[in-house]
Formats: sequence, C-alpha cells, structure tokens
Amino acid sequence: MITDLSITGLGVIESAEVEFGPRFTVVTGETGAGKTMVLTALEMLMGARPPSGLVRGEVARVEGAVLLTDSHSDAAGLASEVGAEVDDGELILARVLPAAGRARAIAGGASVPAAKLGEICAGLVTIHGQSDQVQLRQPARQRALLDAFAGSDLARIHAAYRATFGEFTEVMAELADRVENATQRRLEADTLRDGLQIFDQVAPEPGEDVALRAEEESLADTADILTACQSAHAALSDAESGDDAVSRVAAAVRALDAVGETDGQLRSMADRLRETSELLAEAAADLASYTARIADDPARLDWVQHRRAELAKVTRAFGPTLDDALEWAERSARRLAELEGDDERIEELAQRSDHLVATLADQARDMSMLRAAAAQDLAERVTEELRALAMPDAQVRIDIAQTDDDRGLEIGDRRVAFTGDGVDLVSFMLAPHRGADFAPLGQGASGGELSRVMLALEVALAGIDATPTMVFDEVDAGVGGKAAVEVGRRLARLGKHTQVIVVTHLPQVAAFADTHLVVAKGSAGTITASNVRPVSGEARRRELARMLAGQDESDHALAHADELLEMGRREWL
Repeated sequence: MITDLSITGLGVIESAEVEFGPRFTVVTGETGAGKTMVLTALEMLMGARPPSGLVRGEVARVEGAVLLTDSHSDAAGLASEVGAEVDDGELILARVLPAAGRARAIAGGASVPAAKLGEICAGLVTIHGQSDQVQLRQPARQRALLDAFAGSDLARIHAAYRATFGEFTEVMAELADRVENATQRRLEADTLRDGLQIFDQVAPEPGEDVALRAEEESLADTADILTACQSAHAALSDAESGDDAVSRVAAAVRALDAVGETDGQLRSMADRLRETSELLAEAAADLASYTARIADDPARLDWVQHRRAELAKVTRAFGPTLDDALEWAERSARRLAELEGDDERIEELAQRSDHLVATLADQARDMSMLRAAAAQDLAERVTEELRALAMPDAQVRIDIAQTDDDRGLEIGDRRVAFTGDGVDLVSFMLAPHRGADFAPLGQGASGGELSRVMLALEVALAGIDATPTMVFDEVDAGVGGKAAVEVGRRLARLGKHTQVIVVTHLPQVAAFADTHLVVAKGSAGTITASNVRPVSGEARRRELARMLAGQDESDHALAHADELLEMGRREWL
C-alpha cells in the first residue's frame, strides 16, 4: 500500500505532500491543474522513464512510502538485495531529476537502477492507463488474466509446465546442434584425434622439459672437462709420441748428467730438472686418475638433445609451454570423448525429448481443462459487471482454441502447436449490445467499452489476484451519467479488497471515494503552480459541484453533489 507521496518541482506542481487512504482515493482538479502529475509521480516511483520537460527549476524530486506486509516477501527480498532499508515495514522510494545531469533512483536510502524500482514494485502496484487498454487487446494479456482468475491449481500446473518446457527447449537445442552440425563435429573430432596422436607419440611428462634442460647443461659441461683433461695429460705424458713434457725433461736430465761430473753448477741444474720431472710425472698421474673418474656418456647427451627437440615440437603445436600442452591434451581428450559419443547422445536426447513431449501434453491438457472451466465463470462475471456499468445487453465470451501443427503436442485426436504457456489461444469476445455479433476485444471495441471491460475484469479478479494497490487513469473515459455512477460504485467495491487510487474528471466517480484529493493551481505573479490538498465536508461538496456545473456556488449543482455523496456514503456502510 502507498501511504504517502511527496512531489517537488515536477511539472506545474511546485510542492505537494499527499496522503493516500487505504481504500478508495480519488484525485480531481481543473483541467491543466496537474492531476496527471500525481499519476506521473507514481509511475516514476515504479521505475518508469519520466517524460521530458517536467523539471521545474533546477531539480525535481518524487518520494513515496510503501507499506510492506508479511505477504510481500518477494518485494522485501528484492529490496534487501540492493541494500534498501525497510523501517517497520515502510520502504521509501525516490526519484531525483536534475534539470542538467543524471537522474537517480533510490530505494530505502540505497541508489539503484530505475528498473530495480519496477522489479520491487511489480507485485505491489498496478497502474492502469491507456496503455492497458492496448494490452487488453492482446491475446497474451487476455490469457494471463484468465490464468489469474483460474487460481492456484492452474498456477501450479503452469509452473510445472514451464519447467518442463524449459528442459525440452534445452534438449531440442542440443539435439539440433548435434544433428545439424554433424559434419563440423566429425571434422573437429578428426583434428583432435590427429593432434592427440602426435601428442601421445611424444608422451611428455609434467616438468620433463625443465629436468632435461638441466641434465643437458650438466652433460655438456662434462664433455668439455674431459676434453681439457685429456689434452693436458697428453701434453704432460704421451708414451707413444715421446713428445711430451715428462720425456723432454728426462732427456734434459740425461744430457746434463753426462757432463755434470766435471761441473757442479750443471749437476745442480740436473737435480732441479729431476725434481721437475718427478712433479710432472705426478701431475700426469693425477690427471689420468681424475680423467678416469669422469663419467662420459655421449649417447645420453644425444638422447637428451633429441628428446628436448621432440618436446619443443609439442609445445610449438599445443603450447606455448609444456604445461599448456598437457592441459590442451586433457581438454581435447574430454572433448573427443564427447564428440565420439554423439550417436549415443543423440539417441539419449531423442528418448528424453519423447518423454518431455508426453509430459508437456499431459500438463497442457490439464491446463486447457482448467482454463475452459474458468473461462465460462469469468465471462459470466464480467458480463454481469458490464450490465451494472450501463452496458445492459453486453455479453462477454471467452474462446479457447488451438492451432493444428504436425510437430505439436498430441491432444486428443489432434496435434497442436504449443508454447511456454501451453496450447491454448485465448480470445476475449464482446457483443456490446443486443443484436451485435461477437468480436475480439481488439477489433471494434471503443475506448469507453474497453475501460468498462477492464474495470469489470478487475472487480471479477478482486480477492483472487489483486495487487495491494491499483491506480486507474481514465478508467471513466467515454462514460457518463448512470454508467459513471456504476463505475464509481465498482471502484468503491474494489477498494474494499485493495487500495484504489483513481485520477478522474467525473463527479459520479469521485463521490464514491472515501479519500478525496484536489489538485488546485494558483499563481504568484506570472508563475503558475499547483498543490494537492485533501478535501472533506463542505470543501468536498463544493468540489463536486464545480465538477458538475463548472462552479461551486450553484444551488442545483450543490444539491446534485449532495445526492452523489449520499450514494457514495451508503456504499461504505
């Protein structure tokens, strides 16, 4: 329920504080005073895009308080999700529209997208205007109204049907993909198979590239050391050639020994060379021993280098790293298994599809039966309401039909087309007066007739699928006199089940409200501004007289206003 509405700087309304009654509130005022601004403000709180050119001054602001109860858990949950605060069940919604800059939407103190306001209020407020007359002409809207009237049994089956339909849609999409793209999938499988064959021939192991690189570096260093040691040993001691350091020094010693007996200095040199020869021999022996201990495996080095080359090919093809290549192989193996199982999966999907189609047919058949029963009852109720709304000879009929489709659901001895809402095409038919042929609401019904049909539907649905707040604009379009009185009476009866807010220009409608708000315009210099005030007693009596006769001092108009107010008062007894 909407309890309060604050409007600042919107259109002709400079500032207004509005309190709505819990039952039937009517908004009246002279033409151009700004009655529609109240409706526009409410629409903005519901997330609607504001019309251009409405900002009065630098900024316009609309704020409203919505009272949530335990039955509004969905709205409370959505509000909580966006961080909105709900204080004692009261949720404050606001829209701020600067003349220049970006507009803001606020829910419970939290900035939110404007569309989120619409989501929060979807089950709280229904606004009926000219667009609803357009929607009422649409078969989808007519089916939704019939389903709402049919109640919880249909809602339960409909929910189950939609779940089945959703799974059926997914199954058919996958089946179509596998069948229609069979050639492409086979080519993909061949490509994966060839790639995995190349990969498996190499069969790399995780971390193998790092280990082999370290081993190759070690083996390459060993070969260099071995070559150096062998060269050094050959220079020191080479028995075969005799052209080595040990042999040359030994020859020098022998030459000096031959003449050293007569020359002490030469004998000393020979002794030093003899010591040098011994040191060289020891060094040569040490080099020989060290060389013998070095493990030289040229074949291993060749294998390591070849293996690293194979790993490089794999990483170039499936990498860029070996870990990436290993991940590719794992993914590709899974994908190949999926592709190679196409035939089995297609058979599985076909069987699942058949089962889902059978389930859909059963659920659609049940929905059709419930709709048929509800259609007759709803048509009778709406017809009865229209008789009270100055359409005494009008008749409403609700037709339910199906369309033949060879690929559809088997219902009885027919195959019929189906959608996410079943197999039924719902059409509201109206014969507005005696002798008239039935015709769809979308063909030939006047605006006034549609307004009354819409109101009759809401009255019929009251207590079954009524939202906490209903807002009507131009529900009285095209009606007057006795019909207008009955429109007011029906709105009052609707207000006994839910909060009703109506913008009207008809005194016959306004008289039945138990809360009456007047939008009045005034001026300060050359600037026109409007405000909204509640009226009761004499002020309300004069407002009705003004609506009746264009002036509030006519005795005849005042007397007529009294009659209307008395009718309205009796309705609430």
